[in-house]
Amino acid sequence: MSSTAPSWIAQLLDFARDGDTFIAPQPTEGPGRSLFGGLIAAQALGAAGRTVEPDKLPQSLHLYFVRGGQYGIDVEFHVERTRDGRSFDTRRVTAKQNGKTILEMIASFHVPEPGADWQRPEVRGLEFDASVPKATSLTAADFFDIRVRPEDVGAFAVPPFWIRTKDEIEDDALTRACTLTFMSDFGPVPVARPDGTSLRDGFAASLDHAVWFHRPFVPRDWHRYEVTRLNNTDSRGLVTGALYDTGGVLIASTSQEALWRL
Repeated sequence: MSSTAPSWIAQLLDFARDGDTFIAPQPTEGPGRSLFGGLIAAQALGAAGRTVEPDKLPQSLHLYFVRGGQYGIDVEFHVERTRDGRSFDTRRVTAKQNGKTILEMIASFHVPEPGADWQRPEVRGLEFDASVPKATSLTAADFFDIRVRPEDVGAFAVPPFWIRTKDEIEDDALTRACTLTFMSDFGPVPVARPDGTSLRDGFAASLDHAVWFHRPFVPRDWHRYEVTRLNNTDSRGLVTGALYDTGGVLIASTSQEALWRL
């Protein structure tokens, strides 16, 4: 990409730093009352990654959305160096806004090493040629091209869908992993809703989220995001997701539980 200006995700990761505390200004407005979860998750991973050696790449993250964040107010990311090993580093990140915790994350970083390279055969829920362009009402999706099933005419994109960034992203493993984390929060909540309900019913929110980074991610290339609902109980819905490239290679896996109060 051109070196004249940083990408949108690089700008979101442009922290002010004081030791292992990272401060990130937030957008002044968005599609809802609370900050988009994928944004805070991406920034938390970015802060954690700034404290590890560059040869250690994001391996996985597991986080809880503790309370909703507010637009227009800086978020502080406090990174704890849980462990520095030869192959793996572990980091804990606490995101705070106005002195209150809004997110807790554990992230692992791993030096790439040789080993088995296998994945379960993919199941294609949506062929690219059968998809149509989608304009969502989610402001955070403005950075992406999204293609959905023709019958998906609602405000949000419901997986399976195809997605890519509109612009090139820096050729940096951490920045690209943060991009993947950002967009991985599109889709799980709609899929987690109970049978017989619409996206307009009740109140919904992400409770927790996990991402496993399997293979290199090229954000400007098309990827297919498949999300499957596993369970609904106690006003919660559990889903798992898989992100594939156009060749059917599994790039990342996700899991999320969402709150659905009807």
